[in-house]
Parts: sequence; structure tokens; C-alpha cells
Amino acid sequence: MTREYLKKAAKTSSTDSGDVRDTVQAILDDIEAGGDEAAMRYAQKFDTYKGNVILTPEEIEAAAAKVPQKLKDDIAFAADNVRRFAEAQKDSIGDVQMDIAPGFKLGQRSIPCQAAGCYIPGGRYSHIASAIMTVTTAKVAGVESIVACSPPMADKGVAPAIAYAAQLCGADTILAMGGVQAVAAMTFGLFGLPKADILVGPGNQFVAEAKRILFGRVGIDMFAGPTDSLILADGTADADIVAADLVGQAEHGYNSPVWLVTDNRQLAEKVMELVPGLIADLPQPNQDNAFAAWRDYAEVILCKDREMMAQTSDETAPEHLTVQAEDLFWWQERLKCYGSLFLGEETTVAYGDKASGTNHVLPTSGAAKYTGGLSVHKFMKIVTWQYATREGSRQVAESTARISRLEGMEGHARTADIRLKKYFPNDVFDLTSGEAS
Repeated sequence: MTREYLKKAAKTSSTDSGDVRDTVQAILDDIEAGGDEAAMRYAQKFDTYKGNVILTPEEIEAAAAKVPQKLKDDIAFAADNVRRFAEAQKDSIGDVQMDIAPGFKLGQRSIPCQAAGCYIPGGRYSHIASAIMTVTTAKVAGVESIVACSPPMADKGVAPAIAYAAQLCGADTILAMGGVQAVAAMTFGLFGLPKADILVGPGNQFVAEAKRILFGRVGIDMFAGPTDSLILADGTADADIVAADLVGQAEHGYNSPVWLVTDNRQLAEKVMELVPGLIADLPQPNQDNAFAAWRDYAEVILCKDREMMAQTSDETAPEHLTVQAEDLFWWQERLKCYGSLFLGEETTVAYGDKASGTNHVLPTSGAAKYTGGLSVHKFMKIVTWQYATREGSRQVAESTARISRLEGMEGHARTADIRLKKYFPNDVFDLTSGEAS
């Protein structure tokens, strides 16, 4: 047996379509040309909100007053965990200096971006955790100006808990705007805001496409698609917990893939039996989302052994990867492609999504093959420098001149020649490439 699909996905998720791309491009072009006025026009059309675009201190204070103290405590707990983990990540990189030769130094510096835009979804679900994950991490990185934006409710504005969390975590400005118009406002520096150097945070397909189009003019965390989750489970796993974890992630959206990869047929069949009942017990619209995701995008894959399970997981490169199996250390060392890893049944994706401290802005749609998730490193530029004495530059100049001439870049070669001539006027150098004529 290689792999047996006990359940095969009828569809595959995609973040992109011609219609979405054309719509988003037209909105971006209109806002770039029309500025604040155009952005407000789209805000009134899509957000149906006519309040202040930038929340005042009084509005933020009023929003905070609406947040129950117990929820404030939970937000503070989660923010503290995210902050401490981000600080540890920041400590893992630092400035570097080395001598490649006497008199020639090379170095590295870690410099934070100056301005970041943090998108916080506020539509179907109010993503308090996204405010914590994005703003806190930017703050720890040392970003000077942090703008948090979230779609306002027509008659209430930004969700109070989102406004409170963004303020607590260090946002300098809170923008009551959602969708493409919010992405454009942060990118183009509308409403008196600094132009963002980087945009981060999850969003719907229109937000994701706007970030995709603008990438290059502005940095982004990653190209994002629908959230996805994979569980690796062996015969020791608890079928009830596995089923609950699959359903918990399927509720994200109708096109959110979930996978169960196992080497135990009995477990697979039990989980498949349990899932429909758990979905039916969800409230709306969560139930419809999970039902569609399970029906159209979920897969249950039976493998011959744990090595094939690991190979299947790496090929999928899930955003969230859970292991509920024996010998967790083996899995931790073996697995290579995932956004975030959850080892053992004692932890679950929801912990990382909300409060444990690792970031929930993660690579989707297989992007975990080449990138990790949001971290302080995304907000920081790793730049290099060099310094040399005249004597220290001698060998580098000679090699530079010869390599440049071999490449046919005479102008480059002469920048080395002129220095050798000035610093060592009495010496003779062979600065030809040595290439046979």
C-alpha cells in the first residue's frame, strides 16, 4: 500500500481569480488617483460607515469601557505571551562583525521597518487575536509607526475589543476601514498616515489580492490563501479529539482545507463517523462553513507507516500541523514543511490562534515549503556593511578587477583599478582576467 484516500477532496482552494484581480486592481487605481476622497467613497459603499476614519483617543477610551474586565484580562494574558515569545525571537538575531582579512571588516545590522500596516479582520468574526499577533510583534521589532485597521460595523464602528487590543499592544493609529480601501490607505499614506513599508495580517480574498498586487511597492508578510490544517495521528490518538480539531479548523470558511493523515484505518473511519455530528452541533454560520469545507476540501489519507505519513505532510506543507502520535520527538525532528507545529493532544491549533504566544499569521496553500509565519524578523531588514583600510582592500581590489573583466564589466573593474593605483603607486598588478584569447 502506498496511500489510500478514504476521503478525497472534490475541490482545491485558490485565492485568485480573474474577477477578483480585476475588481481589486480597479479599486486600487481609483484610490491612488483620488486619494482620501476616493477611499472614503469605497468605505461608505462597502463598510456603510460614516464615522471618524481615524479613531480619536476618546473613541478608543469609550470602546475600552465596553470590554468586560475578564476579556481584558484574557487579552492581556495573550498579548504578554506573544510579546515574550517575540522578544525571544528578536534575541535570536543580532548585529554581526567579522574580519575577512587584516584591515577588511564585514558586518550585519538588523534594522526595523519604519512604518507597518496591520490588517485586522472584523467581518464574520472579530479577530481580536489578529490585533494581538500583528501589532505586538511589530512593536517588539521596533517599528516606529504602527497603523491598525479593521472593518467597522455600520452603526457601531470598530469592534470595541479589537480597538482595545490594538491600543494595548501598541498601535499608534487605529483606522476604521476595511477591505481593499484600507490596504490602499495604508500603502499610499492617506489620511495623513505614513506610507507603510510592510503590510501584515489576514483578510478575505480581496484583501489578499490587494496585497499581492501591491507587493514590491510595499512589503507584505506573505501571499495568503484560505487557512488550512493537517493532523497526523496514529492508533494511539483519541478519535474524539482528532475529530473536534478538524471541525474547529473547518469552521474558518467554506474553502478551508483540513486533512487527516494516519496509518490506522480504524481511527480514520471513527473520525469520519464523528465529524458530521460535530459539525451539525455548531451554531450558524460556523456550521455551514464547516460543512462545506468538510464536504468539498477535506481529505482522509491512509498511509502504510509513519515515514509515509511524514512525507505526505511535507508534500502538503500545511499552515497548521498537529501530531497526535507516539514518539513526538521523532516527528519534531522529521517534519520539515509547516507553518506552525502542535505536538501532542495536550495542545491544539486554537491555542496558537489565540493565546499561547506563537504567531497565527502563517503560510497557506503550500507556502510553508519556502517560508515561515509572521515574526519580528518580518518587520526587520537584515542589512550589511563593510569597511577597509587601504592595505586591507588590496587583495579584494585585485580579485574584483579580474572577475569584473572576465564578466565584461569594465566599469566595475576600473573602480578597483583606480584605488590600487592611488594606494599602491609603486606596485605593478596583473589585473587582466586571465581568460584565453
